[in-house]
Amino acid sequence: MATRILALDYGTKRIGVALSDELGWTAQPLETLERRTLDRDLAHIQQLVNVHDVREVVIGLPLRLNGEEGPAVQAVHMFVDRLGEILSVPIVMWDERMTTRSAEELLIAADVSRRKRKGVVDRVAAAILLQGYLEAKTAAGGSGEEHRSAQETEEEWVESSSIDQSHDGSWDPHHRRHSRRARRGGRLSNDSMG
Repeated sequence: MATRILALDYGTKRIGVALSDELGWTAQPLETLERRTLDRDLAHIQQLVNVHDVREVVIGLPLRLNGEEGPAVQAVHMFVDRLGEILSVPIVMWDERMTTRSAEELLIAADVSRRKRKGVVDRVAAAILLQGYLEAKTAAGGSGEEHRSAQETEEEWVESSSIDQSHDGSWDPHHRRHSRRARRGGRLSNDSMG
């Protein structure tokens, strides 16, 4: 029985991939897929779904800050259409505003070099996206609570992460709280979450 959820942070050059635990509580960065051809990318994602016993795929929907769709959203829709042709599991599109930027800030705060950040930022963004989705899914378990955006969940994810602050000890995970709380996101699909 499939138990895990796979998240994709879609990009034109790279796709960040994250995977949930079997209980659907936590998200972990899995890999960064360097884009080659659409067919190759789709085949690789299909392989990940099979190998990791995935029951659902979540893909980030890069809305503009004001919530409107832009050209990047159209590319994601086309990718999801093709992905849906080969996968037999549900695909959920989820608001991913600011996840890549948040991942970049997290890695900078953790003193990860620019060179290493380039290789991991997309998978960390996918993990932030997935953690937000998992928490919203848990909260929606019949309670009717509001779904939170990836940005709001990322804040809590960063706070609970074990980040090495020894380089100067000055990192403050609360420095962006006020601006991020003002932005809202939420569920963007008609899945079984309600």
